Amino acid sequence: MARPPTHQADEWLLDNAQMRQFISAVNTTRARESDPRKIVAAVRPQFIDLLADQVWLPQKFQQPSADSGMGGGIGMWLLYRAGDGGLAFSALVVPPGAQTPVHDHLAWGLVGLYKGEQEEEVFTRQDDGSTESHAKLTLSVRQMLRPGDLYELLPENDIHRVRTTSPETSVSLHLLGNDNGCIWRHRFDPETDSAQPFRSGWLNVECRENETG
Repeated sequence: MARPPTHQADEWLLDNAQMRQFISAVNTTRARESDPRKIVAAVRPQFIDLLADQVWLPQKFQQPSADSGMGGGIGMWLLYRAGDGGLAFSALVVPPGAQTPVHDHLAWGLVGLYKGEQEEEVFTRQDDGSTESHAKLTLSVRQMLRPGDLYELLPENDIHRVRTTSPETSVSLHLLGNDNGCIWRHRFDPETDSAQPFRSGWLNVECRENETG
């Protein structure tokens, strides 16, 4: 997991009462717990509350973008990241018919659908990962998601792809145990068994110096 060499200030790209309450609960939990499964379980109720509240997230964080590091006009909007590099909360905006590349996250996480509908495909890695450019993946789960649906990201289901299936743009909320827009992670092509490093970036903030992966 990538972390900056020294602690920096927390960054609030969106600052309101709902955000403050949620992030405070998450940071309190991760200061107390080291087990990713316990962290995810503890913050799940507050995450469900945010998914159900259609007021707190401004429209500017629900827009696609031609400058997407994911491609396809997919918007990755950072809402908050911790100064220690151990937490990022963001909105992923996927236009109708667009899909993310198959990718990993290299962290625990919670993802929930806020608006629209999506199809998620989860892949299982069959090789040992010893060759950087090679990855043998098999499709293990395909599920349809509607607003309020959520899923956990853990080592066994860290590789996935999502596609918007609704006629309107989908918006999903991503809580990750790293600065996932700025670390170097992996983009996969299951048809060619290939993998390559990529960094998606954020649309609304630069990556910190020396933040790699």
